[in-house]
Amino acid sequence: VKPKMLNMTGKPYTNQIAVIGAGPAGLSCAYYLALQGYPVTVFEKQKTLGGMMTMGIPSFRLEKDVVEAEIEILKDLGVQFKTGVEVGKDVTLDQLRRDGFEAFYVAIGAWKSTPIGVPGEKLKGVMAGIDFLRRTNSSRKPSIGENVAVIGGGNVAIDVARSAVRLGAKSVTVVYRRTEEEMPADEEEVAEAKAEGVKFKFLAAPVQIEGKDGKAAALKLQLMELGEPDATGRRKPVPVEGEFETLKAETVISAIGQSVEWGGLLEGSKVET
Repeated sequence: VKPKMLNMTGKPYTNQIAVIGAGPAGLSCAYYLALQGYPVTVFEKQKTLGGMMTMGIPSFRLEKDVVEAEIEILKDLGVQFKTGVEVGKDVTLDQLRRDGFEAFYVAIGAWKSTPIGVPGEKLKGVMAGIDFLRRTNSSRKPSIGENVAVIGGGNVAIDVARSAVRLGAKSVTVVYRRTEEEMPADEEEVAEAKAEGVKFKFLAAPVQIEGKDGKAAALKLQLMELGEPDATGRRKPVPVEGEFETLKAETVISAIGQSVEWGGLLEGSKVET
């Protein structure tokens, strides 16, 4: 059912607003602005709408037809979508201002993965968690081999591990430098991963990705123990001197954090924050 416009005048506004990014934040913003009667255009650099909901979260956690149904409601409200357009590259903020847009909502997400920072990171078979999930959600599914190591303890790491199981990996191990109690992933997701055969290696940190013929072959781990609390209030993991372990792994996937990649979005533009 198409929602009714909620503004006080009963008439639509004429002030054009641009939303940059068609992920959950951008779509939510577009929805509430459209309800108020504003003409909204959403710019998305990918060909697919939905951001992390369609390209990051696996289908077994979020059915894509649910997202598509919500997007159809936005279209019914008059929201315009322009896909394959990267603001800052294909068009600038200043150009959009000249085209009549008076306000901008930047919702580009955090698609840049944090590097592992260990020797061997450039070997074939080493990939970032977000890139892995994006490929898994497309027709270009990655080849991962039989043994997969996932570095990280958040929900992305769990999504990666469960997706690897579905791609046919025989052994999937999540490596986390603290204990299970400190792991930020949802308990329900962790329990489901265990039920699906995912293994967990706690109190371990990667120190090297060992290769063979230019490809990942194993992940060398430094065993850890919990020391004094750090700035987050959690006990900081510290190395146990001389204690190492090696996991066989043709694929090593990092899921240790993400950041915003601004590209050319802010170049040459006056932006008020």
